[in-house]
Amino acid sequence: MTSTNTAADTAAAVGAVIAALETLTGMRPSMPLGAETPRWWPWDARGGAVDLSPGRVEVRVIAAALPLPPLLEETIAALRAALTGTAWSGARLRVVVTELDAAAFATTPASGEGVT
Repeated sequence: MTSTNTAADTAAAVGAVIAALETLTGMRPSMPLGAETPRWWPWDARGGAVDLSPGRVEVRVIAAALPLPPLLEETIAALRAALTGTAWSGARLRVVVTELDAAAFATTPASGEGVT
């Protein structure tokens, strides 16, 4: 990453990361203000789950499905694709699962088994 990145470049990359997370089932951005951005908030609070710095991208997420390893692999692939063509395409990617949603422990329809 070079110092020539603008605020627009950063906003576009954050938007691409959020859009990539929206395509996944069982993963969503970890938001500091709760489940939804308040209507009065002047920007999309989901962007607070993404930190971009020279050579590093950190994305904080909430998992709503198990098992985590394949879900994380899918998440990483989606995020890498979203960052292609940006200044962060070659950056170290760190995905941090900040919490597990209760939905992750629901009974699975196929087996009828659940986690408690």
